[in-house]
Amino acid sequence: MKERSPRLAVRAILMAEDRLLLVNAYSGGRSDLWCAPGGGARAGQSLPDNLRREIHEETGLSIEVGAPCLVNEFHDPKTGFHQVEVFFRCTLVAGQLRADWKDPEGVVTDRRFFTRAECAQIRIKPSSLAEVAWSDSVVYDPLELIQR
Repeated sequence: MKERSPRLAVRAILMAEDRLLLVNAYSGGRSDLWCAPGGGARAGQSLPDNLRREIHEETGLSIEVGAPCLVNEFHDPKTGFHQVEVFFRCTLVAGQLRADWKDPEGVVTDRRFFTRAECAQIRIKPSSLAEVAWSDSVVYDPLELIQR
């Protein structure tokens, strides 16, 4: 297998009314896995600029990007895919989730805010996400196998 450089991604920890914004990026209900919104970083743009773009594409929301609070990485040994994600605490600036919003890239199929109790009942990656969202901690979540 050819060695590849890790992909860099940015994600938002966005809380509203003590609820965490999560997205599902699997069309047709192929997976019940939820994650924080965000995506791949483009070269030549700052990480906050990348995150603002990704959040707007996936949710229609405008955000202010705060401090980093979580670094997570995962890999797929079968393909060699390796991703490093930097999570930032974010604040909602404008917009609201709308049922008719469509991700222009067609990646995110569902988006919604979850309470802490609801997060405990669903599959979320990374596993440290809820802990970080409802705390002031800064966490490194070491390399784990990819989940689908």
